Amino acid sequence: QVQLVESGGGLVQAGGSLRLSCAASGRTAGSYSMAWFCQPPEKEREFVSAVSWSGGKTYYADSVKGRFTISRDYAKHTVYLQMNSLKPEDTAVYYCAAAPTAFHTIVIRTMRQYQYWGQGTQVTVSS
Repeated sequence: QVQLVESGGGLVQAGGSLRLSCAASGRTAGSYSMAWFCQPPEKEREFVSAVSWSGGKTYYADSVKGRFTISRDYAKHTVYLQMNSLKPEDTAVYYCAAAPTAFHTIVIRTMRQYQYWGQGTQVTVSS
């Protein structure tokens, strides 16, 4: 089992920045694709960004490319999502997720492949 705990959400004005953190504990040995998903109000959960266990490969949703950056600290078992130039449409609950992978270089974008989820952190962007 892997436990994930997100932090860093909050209220920010449009154009501002936030950094989300996701701390992993438990069975962290092995290889995982780590991702952030978001669920806007009254909408389905959607992919935001993902990073391979090695940190060398990343994917971003088109809506956040150039504004968000995903990274990981291997020693701290922590994944970050730096969110810049925030827009009101970025308002959502953001979830961290982990998917076991066979190799450290694999990164996954498909939500159904993610087995472990955090409790979510609210991000609200005011106009």
